[in-house]
Amino acid sequence: MDINREGFWGGYFVGPLSDALDWLAAALFNEYGLAILVITIIVRLVILPLTLKQYKSSKQMQAIQPELQKIREKYSTDPKKQQEETMKLFQQHGVNPLSGCFPLLIQMPVLIALYQSILGNPHIREHNFLWMQLGAPDPIYVLPILAALTTFLQQKMMQAQMPQNMQMLLFIFPILILVMSWSFPSALVLYWVYSNVFTIVQSYFIYKPRLRGEAVANVETGVQRKNGKRRSK
Repeated sequence: MDINREGFWGGYFVGPLSDALDWLAAALFNEYGLAILVITIIVRLVILPLTLKQYKSSKQMQAIQPELQKIREKYSTDPKKQQEETMKLFQQHGVNPLSGCFPLLIQMPVLIALYQSILGNPHIREHNFLWMQLGAPDPIYVLPILAALTTFLQQKMMQAQMPQNMQMLLFIFPILILVMSWSFPSALVLYWVYSNVFTIVQSYFIYKPRLRGEAVANVETGVQRKNGKRRSK
């Protein structure tokens, strides 16, 4: 199977991505695993503004949780009115509940184009990187496990920003990634692992100061409670 360069998809996505991987691999000691790393970094830097917007929206979402709870209680018997008031609240505070999906949606064309590049480019498909052949599933299943673990870790770091009803994805999504990665070409799973590591590092710098502040506040609250108990005695 060769690269299909016909049409909009082949001419502007699959073909250019395959060429970019060839060029980067030639510049990086003929290692397509490193070329995929560079592509990952480029894609993640391109969508960084959307990621920062997602962070801002998630903070606003957390701030309006008490008001959301009041709306749910007030209109518990009227789902339509509850939805209308919720949307009004989102508009008033500039909250977009779908903003967290945008970075993933933008990466989907890259994943599809990368998959087709692997199948159509024999240089990528037959290339050996570390212990794996990039066009075939990992023979010892280390990469799927890494994909699941890094997915869990990056979601865990963002757990405080997730709505309560979405926190079940913390366990469901990594399992889904593990099952899918079991049979996917190693190059595709490698992109996912690289992307997760990028997200983990990014989340550390975006969320860590806030998490550290919350931890300090919790410690101070605990100390105040202990002191209050001692005084009462």
